[in-house]
Amino acid sequence: MFTGIIEEVGRIVNAGTRLRVDCSLVMTDATPGCSIAVNGVCLTALDPSPQGFSADLAPETLRRTNLGDLVPGSLVNLERPLAARGRLSGHIVQGHVDDTGTVESFEALGDDNWWLRVRIPAELDRYVVHRGSICLDGISLTVAAIEDGLASVTIIPHTVAHTNLSARRPGDRINIETDILAKHLEKLTAVAMPR
Repeated sequence: MFTGIIEEVGRIVNAGTRLRVDCSLVMTDATPGCSIAVNGVCLTALDPSPQGFSADLAPETLRRTNLGDLVPGSLVNLERPLAARGRLSGHIVQGHVDDTGTVESFEALGDDNWWLRVRIPAELDRYVVHRGSICLDGISLTVAAIEDGLASVTIIPHTVAHTNLSARRPGDRINIETDILAKHLEKLTAVAMPR
């Protein structure tokens, strides 16, 4: 389990079905086979070293996420899983991306604050609510507005400075993980309600 609080921005060295990520902070306690979220996707770390790690990407991962769009030099958000003794600073994030959305705009609001608008797939719309949590490229964010398939979030200066969002442009695909509690509630409600 993750929290959506990004620990480090890494840089892609090799892309494709076997990624190589250049990073250091998330490697301090990494062991072969440990989990590391890359742009919100839970991956198995291979060949960990103080300089980074590799990870194999399955066809489903390449299809459902933006990891297949990465090229050498791309910046990625990194997070280690939550330790049992840790604080849940963001929200419950599994690292199981539902789909990708498209960055519509990333507009300055002043004082280094930003307004990010993302077009979300229609099938995810029912899980995105005003003032609810959403995970975009692994970042725990609060939905500030949802209208006509566009989810908007306010991005504070700290988040811009410590994630890959400053490199995002309109048209970029961005990973979306909706709130797991909403998905479970939907299924439980469907079972409880006879048709």
